Amino acid sequence: MKLKLKAIQCALALAMAAGGASAQTATKPLRIGVMTDLSGQFSHESGTGAVNAVKMAVQDFGGKVLDRPIEVLVSDHLNKPDVAAARAREWFDTQDVRMINELINSGVALSVVGVAKEKNRIAIVNGAGSSRLTGDACTPNSIHYAYDTYALAQGTVDEMIKKGGDSWFFLTADYAFGHALESDATKAIDRDKGKVLGAVRYPIDTSDHSSFLLQAQASKAKVVAIAGSGMGFINAVKSAQEFGLTKTQTLAGLLVWLTDVDAMGLQVAQDLTLTNGFYWDRDEETRKWSKRFFELNKRMPTMADAGDYSSTLHYLKAVQAAGTDDTATVMAKMKATPINDMFAKGGKIREDGRMVHDMYVYQVKKPSESKYPWDYYKYVATIPGDKAFRPMADGGCPLVK
Repeated sequence: MKLKLKAIQCALALAMAAGGASAQTATKPLRIGVMTDLSGQFSHESGTGAVNAVKMAVQDFGGKVLDRPIEVLVSDHLNKPDVAAARAREWFDTQDVRMINELINSGVALSVVGVAKEKNRIAIVNGAGSSRLTGDACTPNSIHYAYDTYALAQGTVDEMIKKGGDSWFFLTADYAFGHALESDATKAIDRDKGKVLGAVRYPIDTSDHSSFLLQAQASKAKVVAIAGSGMGFINAVKSAQEFGLTKTQTLAGLLVWLTDVDAMGLQVAQDLTLTNGFYWDRDEETRKWSKRFFELNKRMPTMADAGDYSSTLHYLKAVQAAGTDDTATVMAKMKATPINDMFAKGGKIREDGRMVHDMYVYQVKKPSESKYPWDYYKYVATIPGDKAFRPMADGGCPLVK
């Protein structure tokens, strides 16, 4: 009888232990990381805006998934790929982070998607643009969501050449994003029978573009294309105005963030043609979400902010539907599920990790055309997703059969 009682007690103890372990697993937080530029030259179009966009998605989802609280970790990558890679490893290894989002700066993004592949976790890129992310650098663990250099080049080059801008000179930021943007734009110019008369590369942290602009003026190119981003881009546009370059040549911004236009002011930025994946004032749905974002950030969202929100929500829905946070299972669910929200309608994630959606061509308004705060863009054209993004077969992604 004593042996039987002891056996029952052991069985109950094991059951309680198992139940406790199950409860512990169920309440273990699902952690998401936001890796962005909080202090450098890309912080005005990303930074705390990216963090708040991800937190908005978590809040709108309900704060829990599979009965587990969702936690958001934040890191400033300082625009250093080695710093970003080290932090990603730390998050994956010691914090059990399941997905990292945002990743502005293409060098940083390329570094982190490699770590995500190594650690079998998920990386979603919204802030960075290099088309290599769905080309030779694609991975089964990464998604390129908001835009890329190929899409930016298609819309802007096509529009400029339609207007007679058939000769080009590049001012290119000397890092992964600038190189990819110049390369993709050059291919688009060649396809449209235009000519590239020259190019010069500037350090991304330079504030003096005078020598580069003199070369651009000397080229006599009809279009001077700035293949860069952040404060470097803003300073280049301001310097071009001061040099009088815009009196004889046309400036093209191959990546123009809404916050760039706000920083420059319409007097300087007016008439810039640009391609974008999201504009806050596009329709009623974008306006409603953007006004919520504005309350938190005191600025309107960029396309990366909108992508951060949309992709985080898409990820959480996939985890819920899959019933697990297993990387391969969640990635398969994300790729199988269309995206329909304020960011994209009918969006889809391809085998190479590219999220395909419509892109839009805009022109920056003149001061006299702007009717209210942040009323900066005139709609020019819609580029359907299957035309905006590079054909999957042309990217060189090793995942594509």
